Amino acid sequence: MLWTDVDRFSSLDPWRMLDRLNRATTSMLAPSTSEFPLVNVWMDGDKALVTSELPGVEPNDVDISVAGKTVTLRGSRATTDDCKGECQHRHERWSGKFTRSFELPFVIDQDKVDAKFKKGVLQLTLPRAEADKPRKIAIKAE
Repeated sequence: MLWTDVDRFSSLDPWRMLDRLNRATTSMLAPSTSEFPLVNVWMDGDKALVTSELPGVEPNDVDISVAGKTVTLRGSRATTDDCKGECQHRHERWSGKFTRSFELPFVIDQDKVDAKFKKGVLQLTLPRAEADKPRKIAIKAE
């Protein structure tokens, strides 16, 4: 912030400045398309368990793809403009298309991926590919 900005804001009343600061920090914390949907990932032996909350999204509107170590979630959440002709006081729920990719520490067995959707929560079970699992190598004595 430049000193000229301080002079510009010094003429404002404190409540108005607080409101501007609140709006600025809220917009910085609001999820962007790169952060939605948020995911939790747990490792359980040779599989990863993933959950993601997708409120307002139908299961048919979510596309899950797996390639190597990467999982990609794509979809969209429609806007819910219930108020017609009224002034909107606050709009915090994000809507629109989303794409979220993340990488696991192992190659995923694409044929054994399990996806469930219950009460707006996506649950994925992503097993490790057999070819990616460590193998014990026997040493031959000579």
